[in-house]
Amino acid sequence: MSQLNLIRASEVGGLPVVTIDGGEDAAQIKDVVYDASQHHLIGFTLNKRGWFRGAMKSTLAASDVIGIGQHAVMVPGEDCLTEKGGASGAPAASGSGVDVMGNEVVSSSGAVLGKVIDVIIETGASPNAVGYEVETDDGSVFIPSSAQMGLSAENLIVPAEAEEFTRNDLVGFGNSVGSFREMIGDRS
Repeated sequence: MSQLNLIRASEVGGLPVVTIDGGEDAAQIKDVVYDASQHHLIGFTLNKRGWFRGAMKSTLAASDVIGIGQHAVMVPGEDCLTEKGGASGAPAASGSGVDVMGNEVVSSSGAVLGKVIDVIIETGASPNAVGYEVETDDGSVFIPSSAQMGLSAENLIVPAEAEEFTRNDLVGFGNSVGSFREMIGDRS
């Protein structure tokens, strides 16, 4: 099983969007658009770069991203930046309307594990949300996400089995996510 490269969603904001076909610094990531009810990374809202900074009407679908690195989000070309709601892959607001940030994480065995403080994204081709950073009494830990999770306005319910795959560092968590996916039969 290969090691996953991971980044916090909060670390993606502010990264430049760079085109591969021309090397252009086309935009800057403003926000991550995440559907908490489906545990799915949808895409990104954008800011303009340079002298005329500010919000752009264009968005970037996660499916159009070639890679996310520490220093940039890479896309094939500027044509990947689409008007909100204009293209089939363009990010739109989540249908759930639930913000996962600050939710208590409760396992199906009834244990309260902490509060969600960030979403963890798998980088590289086809970026994907793979888990959550959760603040506990002893610091923060990383918990894998799955389609089996429940969500309300206050709570994020995780399978009891997810507890054994919880890690306190992103490197160890990358291996843990792969093992967790194998155990639950999730091929995402």
